[in-house]
Amino acid sequence: MKVVAMWSSMRRALRRSARWLLAALPEGARFALYRRTVDCEPVANGRLELKIADTQAELDACFALLHNAYVASGFMRPHPSGLRVTPYHALPTTTTLCAKVDGQVVGTLSIVRDGIFGFPMQSAFDISSIRAKDGRIAEISALAIHPRWRKTGGSVLFPLMKFMYGYCTRFFDTRHLLIAVNPAHIEMYESVLFFRRLAGQGVDRYDFANGAPAVGATLDLHEAPQLFERAYGHKPGRRNLHRYFVETELAEIKYPPRPWHTSNDPVLTPALMHHFFNDRTRGFEELDERRRLLLHSIYREPEWQAVLPSLPTAPAQGAALRSEVRHSMKCPATLSILGASSNDLRITIVEVSGHGFLARALRPLSVGTRCSIVAELADGVKSRVQGEVVRLAGSDSGQFYGFRVQSPDAAWERCVAWLGQSARELSRAVALTNPGSASDTTTVDASAVPLRPRSEVAPA
Repeated sequence: MKVVAMWSSMRRALRRSARWLLAALPEGARFALYRRTVDCEPVANGRLELKIADTQAELDACFALLHNAYVASGFMRPHPSGLRVTPYHALPTTTTLCAKVDGQVVGTLSIVRDGIFGFPMQSAFDISSIRAKDGRIAEISALAIHPRWRKTGGSVLFPLMKFMYGYCTRFFDTRHLLIAVNPAHIEMYESVLFFRRLAGQGVDRYDFANGAPAVGATLDLHEAPQLFERAYGHKPGRRNLHRYFVETELAEIKYPPRPWHTSNDPVLTPALMHHFFNDRTRGFEELDERRRLLLHSIYREPEWQAVLPSLPTAPAQGAALRSEVRHSMKCPATLSILGASSNDLRITIVEVSGHGFLARALRPLSVGTRCSIVAELADGVKSRVQGEVVRLAGSDSGQFYGFRVQSPDAAWERCVAWLGQSARELSRAVALTNPGSASDTTTVDASAVPLRPRSEVAPA
């Protein structure tokens, strides 16, 4: 035992000495050394799988891995549940990714889109400079790698990062990434992944990480490919991070099926929500009244009422819920102003409902403008509708406009019907007694909705 303790003490002393020597180098030399350590060779022989954590067993394993890593780093106190579950994990705008080797979860991270609770790091950092830019934002949070796989180069970390990169750029309608990390790790993100520190952003106590110091940083995903190419494009094989992130397709990554251009992949059922926020932890008991009201505003099916935290008998003024359920989307569309000779305007639809939608537009529009819209709701499925701008929806994420759809066509109705049915199926799903079995999944097949014949869909 004394030999083991002595060896551990020597290793810690060597690491401290190495960090001191590294810190003494000029920044350019330090960053070059970090980049030389890049090794993006994944675990071989088909042992690795990367997917959304969508079963109770996978989520349990992710939250347990995160808990152990945070406790070991001093970022949280041990919790009786052995899990780290945050209020953001209760939202459909948060997606938890997992890396599995031989069927066991060995890595995880969560992607938090701008939802009803904002971002975790908003409690300590000013992100107004990022909100002022075009494009939507996501915070990368809750990263943990099993200790056994931290010393194997990037065999788990880099595949997980690539999954995150691909998911954000292809599926999550995201341009800007945010991170809040310990000062000891920020240079790895700056040098290897080209995150840039938020101006003047460093806090001595970050409550979301048990009062540890933290630094805020951001990455523009539109700029990232060029940055990666300049730094790594000339490097061979598994050291070429540009080729790995931008060009290589990993068979190990299982992207979620999406019959429509949706931008969220919610997995929580009422049973899973109860398991993580009422049973294993008491997360809902700690929510303030505002957050409770916001949760009820998005989980409106009757099946959720016994699971969600209780509400005051008299809701606060202004807490009325929307009359129509909205569904998150990412649909390219073309808008033509009726009676105008101006060129068509490209817009992006970000929310749809039965008789309306929310869209991002680069050109200003006036309330009352009547227009014709052609929207690509899915690959090869276009909807042609008449609409009217009914409100300006200024947002921290850009300039948005609310539209009323006057007469939804068959394609529009088909899409909204599937989205509504998918939400209802998710809310009524019941956790099985054997969590994690092959059938314990919340994926909803499009065949669950009685769709109209293909001939009724507006032609492409």
